[in-house]
Amino acid sequence: MKYIVDHDYHIHSHLSSCSKDPMQTPERILKYAKDNGLKKICLTDHLWDDAVEGASDWYAPQNCAHVSEALPLPQADGVEFVFGCETELDKHLTLGLSPQSFERFDFIIIPTTHLHMKDFTIEAGATLEQRAKAYVARLDKILDMDLPFHKIGIAHLTCHLIAREPQGAFITVLDMVSDSEFTRLFTKAARLGVGIELNFHTGYPTEEMERILRVYRIAKKCGCKFYLGSDSHTTRDLDKSYQRLCEMVELLELEESDKFTF
Repeated sequence: MKYIVDHDYHIHSHLSSCSKDPMQTPERILKYAKDNGLKKICLTDHLWDDAVEGASDWYAPQNCAHVSEALPLPQADGVEFVFGCETELDKHLTLGLSPQSFERFDFIIIPTTHLHMKDFTIEAGATLEQRAKAYVARLDKILDMDLPFHKIGIAHLTCHLIAREPQGAFITVLDMVSDSEFTRLFTKAARLGVGIELNFHTGYPTEEMERILRVYRIAKKCGCKFYLGSDSHTTRDLDKSYQRLCEMVELLELEESDKFTF
């Protein structure tokens, strides 16, 4: 059976500092789910736990108390709206969520590709080669942690924030990670049962698109399970999200057996 687009597990509200859209409320997010026939959605605002030292100035205000201001989440018949978060991994490979806080959240997504935060997630001036090494080391570190992997997702593995300059540099960084290295990482991920997020732009030229899809195709071959994440930060994002979720499923020719659930 073809993969059914019935969920979105990566959505931000106005509580995320990068949203800047006061209309991006839980109520508006729930409407997006109802309008598009989604059965399960997850709120994943940015978070750095007060119990973990080392927050950046940007992350510090976005603590557990702050993201919990969204609670209780609104509900509707036919839609399950659950509470999650998007935490962070700094350049020392410290996770911004303490084990004591795991129980607070139904789902926890961890980005390993936020390499735009200079001197926080990566050293300033890092070359593309250094970013490729950091890409592997960061994902390896997460997979070696003692985490509740049944409710952990690895966010946007092909995000442009890996390297923003020059244009398309993030794809070059992905090219620097060999098939064998990706196979090693995704074999480990599949064994642990962690979710792999599908969250990428679908409008690249064919050659570039194929280089991006390589990552997910290797993950699929290794037996990884996938969930959909729009990473919407604004109401404008929400309005465009469902179509992109459908396009990602089509590009990877996914079946229901490829779906991650928590």
